Amino acid sequence: MTDNTTTLTTTGNEMRERFYPRCRPSVPAARNFAAGAVADWGFFHRIDDILLCVSELATNALLHGVPPGRGFLLRLRLCEGAVLRVEVHDSGGGVPRVADAQDCGGRGLVLVGALADKWGVGERDPGKAVWCEFWCPGPGSDHGMGR
Repeated sequence: MTDNTTTLTTTGNEMRERFYPRCRPSVPAARNFAAGAVADWGFFHRIDDILLCVSELATNALLHGVPPGRGFLLRLRLCEGAVLRVEVHDSGGGVPRVADAQDCGGRGLVLVGALADKWGVGERDPGKAVWCEFWCPGPGSDHGMGR
């Protein structure tokens, strides 16, 4: 896999993104990429929640949102106010569905909803971006741990 990472820094924001092909090794690769960014930004106290959500959103993109021959984009954005935003962009149609109690599987978005402070779906052309946000106070912050 080639390194197709983009890093952008603006006042109060830093963003990293990487494109992944439609294949199973893309999920652990996306998780490892996210782990590096989260570690670089010093937000270790929510790293497990963040990485699980990256895995779930990347898996959902591969299973339900990425047509053959295409891939998905993972974007991580550190925003003012100590908010870490995770976005997974795909070019597939449809709207993600949260599993209900009778479903045998499909608990990914239930997990994302339980772990992240906010999540949602945005439109793009083509496809959609599924995102989640984590409040991540920096080292030495006098605030709580989020959630």
